[in-house]
Amino acid sequence: MTDTTRPDVGAATLLDRMEIEITEAGAERTVGRMPVAGNTQPYGLLHGGASAVLAETLGSVGAAHHAGAGRIAVGVDLNITHHRAVRGGFVTGVATPLSRGRSVAAYEIVITDDSGQRCASARLTCQLRDRPPGG
Repeated sequence: MTDTTRPDVGAATLLDRMEIEITEAGAERTVGRMPVAGNTQPYGLLHGGASAVLAETLGSVGAAHHAGAGRIAVGVDLNITHHRAVRGGFVTGVATPLSRGRSVAAYEIVITDDSGQRCASARLTCQLRDRPPGG
């Protein structure tokens, strides 16, 4: 699945493997969803690492939109708290900026289940850099 709302992201990425779909992308708000099926730990619950991947993806996309053309956003710090277990359906994440500067951007990411219950809260800090030549 190639998603044109993701800056500079093509096929064959972790997002494709985890079936993450970006439904809204911008510096002020980035939204995406991911199925629980296929992203579980051995007990049948949504894997905490999968939630972290969703959170870092959404925060990074928002930061990349803020950084603008010719620049990239690189995650340097992620923390996530898991509030409740999810066994099925989809989870949806919403990333909104906490701070957007010239060289650093921080985003809060709230992940909810199909019933709208918060299942995780995350904070991502990205370093904003000029795109390397040829990259």
